[in-house]
Amino acid sequence: MARPFPVRWTSLSLPPSKPSSDWPSTKAKQALAALLRIGWRIKRQSGTSHRILERAGWPDMLFAYHDRVTLGPTAMKVLAKKTGLTPSDL
Repeated sequence: MARPFPVRWTSLSLPPSKPSSDWPSTKAKQALAALLRIGWRIKRQSGTSHRILERAGWPDMLFAYHDRVTLGPTAMKVLAKKTGLTPSDL
């Protein structure tokens, strides 16, 4: 049976936590180096941060991070989904 009102979380009833990610936080420079190692190449670069990467069999991907920026686990997971990167590639 559906609840007649929305569930509100209180300090006593916290929402279930998400499982921890397999991805570590990584500097963008290190992530880009890993992408280049697995076969991606820079197709075009505009400025210091915007790079369009290409790889045979994959759609082009915009990598728009400065080298010193830290990519968190969620950003790494999204990047992996778009590029085929795995944690062992880092």
